[in-house]
Amino acid sequence: MQPGSSDPRVERLYRSDRYWAYVAVLVLWITIVFVFWQVASSAVSSTVAAALAAGAGLVLLFNSASILALLRHYKEDKEHIYKLDLHYLDEMKKNRRRGV
Repeated sequence: MQPGSSDPRVERLYRSDRYWAYVAVLVLWITIVFVFWQVASSAVSSTVAAALAAGAGLVLLFNSASILALLRHYKEDKEHIYKLDLHYLDEMKKNRRRGV
């Protein structure tokens, strides 16, 4: 591999992490909406339902924003992040082949 060129494994790992991050956010949204739908019908007043909605909204907002920030950071620094992982994975494979 030439200096400055990117290892295709880096891009593959980044795409995989990005995919699973989006899946996690989607599952979070589905779970929170389902739980709110189930619990809100049992709320004793509209004030309680509003508090539940506000809490659920904040959880969704902050968790979604944190995952998006994480993905942005990974995109900016993916060479460093994933090359380090790949280095150690390659070392483990070498050691396994040598029987260490």
